[in-house]
Amino acid sequence: MDSTIDLSMKRANNELVLATIVHRISQEAQLKKDVFNIAADFTFYSAVIAHSYYAIFHSAKAYLLSRGIALSNKQGQHQKVHYEFKKLVTKGVIDKELLNIYETVKIRADELLDILDKERGKRTEFTYEKLPQANREPAEQSLANARTFVSHITGFIKK
Repeated sequence: MDSTIDLSMKRANNELVLATIVHRISQEAQLKKDVFNIAADFTFYSAVIAHSYYAIFHSAKAYLLSRGIALSNKQGQHQKVHYEFKKLVTKGVIDKELLNIYETVKIRADELLDILDKERGKRTEFTYEKLPQANREPAEQSLANARTFVSHITGFIKK
């Protein structure tokens, strides 16, 4: 695997693991008390959302790179990744790969694009505009979305 693709997937998996860890810390009062010595009412759900988004972003980037789509490392990369990913969905490229890779699992490319869209919006709303404690449900949805997205992208790239 190309080193830039490998790096993006490692970053995606790192972000997914970190989102999972931060979610667990937010959920478990005993862990907060015994390991981190923080108050039980501390939560980090906004961080779960942000790290889930970055897991999705980096895996989408890796997929695009694996298809030979050039991406710059400059500002605006998030918009470029979204734009290029959306083009592949529109062309039906991702649906075809889903069909080839997942004969029994039914997930449409539109669902992957919808996950990317929603998580991009939630990253802004729940990271900057809401208290972390209020974000439990969106954080859990983000984490589930990130797991789904990264899993499917990993399958695409390995193919």
